[in-house]
Amino acid sequence: MNLEMARANVRATEGFLRPTVLGGGAASLRKFGLYTMDGSGNATTDITEGRLIPVNLPDLFMGLTASWEVDIWKKLRSQREAALARYLSSVEAKNWVTTNIVADVSLAYYDLLSLDNELDIVRQTITLQEDALKIVTVQKQAAAANELAVEQFEAQLLNSRNLEIELLQTISETENFINLLLGRFPQPILRDKSHFIRPFPAQLRGGLPLDLLKNRPDIRAAELELLATKADLVAARAAFYPSLNLTGSLGFQAFSPKFLFTTPQSLAYSLIGNLTAPLINRAGIEAQFKGAQAVQIEALYNYQKTILSSYIEVNNQLSNLNNLVKMYDLKTRETAVLTRSIETSNKLYRTGRATYLEVLFAQQNALQGQLALINTQKRQLQATVNLYRALGGGWK
Repeated sequence: MNLEMARANVRATEGFLRPTVLGGGAASLRKFGLYTMDGSGNATTDITEGRLIPVNLPDLFMGLTASWEVDIWKKLRSQREAALARYLSSVEAKNWVTTNIVADVSLAYYDLLSLDNELDIVRQTITLQEDALKIVTVQKQAAAANELAVEQFEAQLLNSRNLEIELLQTISETENFINLLLGRFPQPILRDKSHFIRPFPAQLRGGLPLDLLKNRPDIRAAELELLATKADLVAARAAFYPSLNLTGSLGFQAFSPKFLFTTPQSLAYSLIGNLTAPLINRAGIEAQFKGAQAVQIEALYNYQKTILSSYIEVNNQLSNLNNLVKMYDLKTRETAVLTRSIETSNKLYRTGRATYLEVLFAQQNALQGQLALINTQKRQLQATVNLYRALGGGWK
């Protein structure tokens, strides 16, 4: 909508530079006072042979009328430049909105893949916990374990099943959020969760800050808005100078319809030039000029702020990605150790060298470690999306 409004404004300002030509007709009736120059002259003058000018004088006109403001001080051209810059700024704003929508959908999609993998891990853990519950139940029957151990294993299993239900609900909500971003009604999101776990580059290279000025739509939009305010200031300053307006007409004019198209007697034309300048009570023009100055300063501050925040965003994401690679390596090793501890604790428990609490802790820690590993991988993928956003989304 803003884009169409900006495009219409460009067309309007282009039209101001050209003459305005109107076609049509006019009819009027005039009566001059008798004791005036026109009235006394008309009283003794024939309008046609043997007929005096009537007291009530009709006046008919049909033809073309034109007006044109000559753009001496580039006021109108500056207004056109401002409108064009704002239109281009709207285009860049649209690109920036598109970039953010793509990024938001990607973030939600990776979140969805993360939830799928978490759900698989929780279900695997539930299977292990069910087996452990069966073992401790048999041991209780053989008087090798007590009721407290059975209750602890059962409570842990119930907690994992509750976590499974929570994940299913979160998956449903994430799917609906993606559908909302895509502007469609709820439906399943097609995805391949096997693509979630994949190797990540150990190091990413950053470009030059100058590249942001070329690639980020929001920076280009802020720059174009700054150019628009500069043109507005030129137009506001030109309002203090004299303006030249040309008006004219060409057509047929007569006092009676039967003489209206009689040529060349009814042919009429006029050309008037007006040169005017504001002298007294220029408060409105001065206020407009000061307002344009203030808007330009605001646009300059916004441009500087956009550049600075953009550079910081890129720097943060590059640092985040490099650190997440190290974190993922440590979490991978940690998860491997915790996964082995489950088997170790089960063996020791069966031989009576470990308590049921140690088995519970091993299973719980392994589950938390695997979920943390999935979360770290998700953060890596989402950091790449945020870097894509920070770098401008690929617009050229």
